[in-house]
Amino acid sequence: MPLRSLPQFSRSVRRVAEVGRVLAKYGLAEWLSHTRFERPKRILTGKEGELLAKESHAARIRLAITELGTTYIKFGQMLSTRPDLVGPAVAEELAKLQHGVPPDAVETSLATVAAELGQPVNELFAEFNPVPIGSASIGQVHGARLPDGREVVVKVQHPGIESHVRDDLDILYELAKLAEKSAKLRRYQPAAVVQEFHRSLLRELDFSREERNLNQFATNFADDATVHFPKVFPELCTSRVLTMELIAGVSLSDTGRLDKVGITRDELARRGATIWLEMVFRDGFYHADPHPGNILVLPGGVIGILDCGMVGRIDESLRELIEEGLGAVARRDGAHLSRLIMHLCSAPPDFNQAAFMSDLDDYVAFYGNQTIDRLKLGGALSEIVQIISRYQLILPSAVSGLIKTFAMLEGTARVISPNVNVLELIKSYQSKSLLRRLSPQAQWQKWQRILGDWRRFGEILPGKISDVLEQIQTGKFDVHLEHRRLEPSVNKLVMGMITSALFLGSAVLWSNKVPPILYGYSAAGVLGCAISLALGWRLLGKIWRE
Repeated sequence: MPLRSLPQFSRSVRRVAEVGRVLAKYGLAEWLSHTRFERPKRILTGKEGELLAKESHAARIRLAITELGTTYIKFGQMLSTRPDLVGPAVAEELAKLQHGVPPDAVETSLATVAAELGQPVNELFAEFNPVPIGSASIGQVHGARLPDGREVVVKVQHPGIESHVRDDLDILYELAKLAEKSAKLRRYQPAAVVQEFHRSLLRELDFSREERNLNQFATNFADDATVHFPKVFPELCTSRVLTMELIAGVSLSDTGRLDKVGITRDELARRGATIWLEMVFRDGFYHADPHPGNILVLPGGVIGILDCGMVGRIDESLRELIEEGLGAVARRDGAHLSRLIMHLCSAPPDFNQAAFMSDLDDYVAFYGNQTIDRLKLGGALSEIVQIISRYQLILPSAVSGLIKTFAMLEGTARVISPNVNVLELIKSYQSKSLLRRLSPQAQWQKWQRILGDWRRFGEILPGKISDVLEQIQTGKFDVHLEHRRLEPSVNKLVMGMITSALFLGSAVLWSNKVPPILYGYSAAGVLGCAISLALGWRLLGKIWRE
């Protein structure tokens, strides 16, 4: 990437150079892994001393991302939810990305809290534990006690992290724009993916969003005594400091204490999974990171849910499509499932619809005939994502995120109780969801949305028609045709014409023995024929590979 094309990075030249160095190192390892040069292979090592040339392609991607730091690790974690983009093998490897960072000095945290809240820490809290409970990529968490005696946790953002992240996001966007110039990479919409990540990460940097998420979850589950979200203290919260209630409970990994919470493990797992089903199918707003570390069991079997910074949203129409897809698998209706997926996904120009439908028929025949107690949701989701990836279909990010959440939810449920099947709960939940969708209130809301859309359409239609008629009258009406992904075919056609012309011209020179003559042959004619044959062979090889 030429630096002159990045004037906005003048203050970040060192970081740009570092990114280039890391990408070059791991790209060189990729090339060396296919050679017999053992000595250079031993020279190229990762941050932790790994021999890079001996690692798999997916592992090298993960190691390069780890070496690049916070922003790229977050980007890798986001891509781990998109096996339809990066492939199942790379997505599985990227799911291993973790990023714990050394905590800031306590003086730094105290200064941040005081600057954000406008008062010294000793005036805001009766106690403030200088030793952090934990430190992650964006911030660290301290235990504290309010003047009224309530125990809280204070999440404090690392200083300077926002400017560092913004510089990295700018570099990522420039790399994405370069990728857009490649015909093979353009269909994966790299710029759109980076823009989505840009929005997601900047939201994560704003702790006030997590505060709003906690308040929203608390409102949605106000009438459900089986779940508890930490209470936030708005007067002690800003975009860089988040103060919330300390929840003391039993970790899911503490099997000894888990059996003493007053509820069976099977019931506990069902209760937790049902909470997430309510989030998805009732509210369309769900906690997107249900791993065991974010869930505690409180007295009486109440589920305590932590770390609500990562959330997902799905609208009513997408919820209906997902429910239809689950129903299609249950009915073993592969044709309907394939239509739903093609409606959701972006397909390549050479998409083989017949083969795709055949694979989905096999998929629903296999999973539709399995008994519910033997059927594993994670395996079913993984296989359908592999099929989607094989045909180069691109899922909407909302769907891929939901698939990842459901797979993680099943893994967490099985940590609590191996006997619980999340798909069984989803199936039993379908009738409840169907009744909700067909209720008079839901139907009335749906008709209100439809009428609102038609009303807006009716308001803008006369103006649009008037604009078109005016353009026709003034001779300014143009029709623009866009040929998507036609450039590679045009390039091959032009190369074929040039190769043919070169061969014919060289053959004429050869047959007429046009000087200079070497060994009785026209040197120009022989050379031209050789070049045209080489170009033709290369062109045929490229067409054959594609």
